[in-house]
Amino acid sequence: AVQRRNVVTVHATGVVKGTGKAFWSTKDAGQQPFTYQAGVGSVIKGWDYGCLGMQLGEVRSIEIPAAEGYGQGGFPAWGIPPGGTLDFTIEVLKIN
Repeated sequence: AVQRRNVVTVHATGVVKGTGKAFWSTKDAGQQPFTYQAGVGSVIKGWDYGCLGMQLGEVRSIEIPAAEGYGQGGFPAWGIPPGGTLDFTIEVLKIN
């Protein structure tokens, strides 16, 4: 299971809740699975906490409110509006 400080590789797709617009997917052409260190703040808070406990091969949907995502500033370059809620689908590919 994913624990704090594990190095985790995932497939991830992020969608803006409300518009349904995908802003990032590791499954898109030219993209690669994403690797990060869990539980240490290297990704947005909602993702960090939402992935803890996931098993190898598990797919989980995580709804991330703005306060645990990109906040009141959003991330305009990716089409994430100020205060935007995000829906991520995460698949754990590797846990180290």
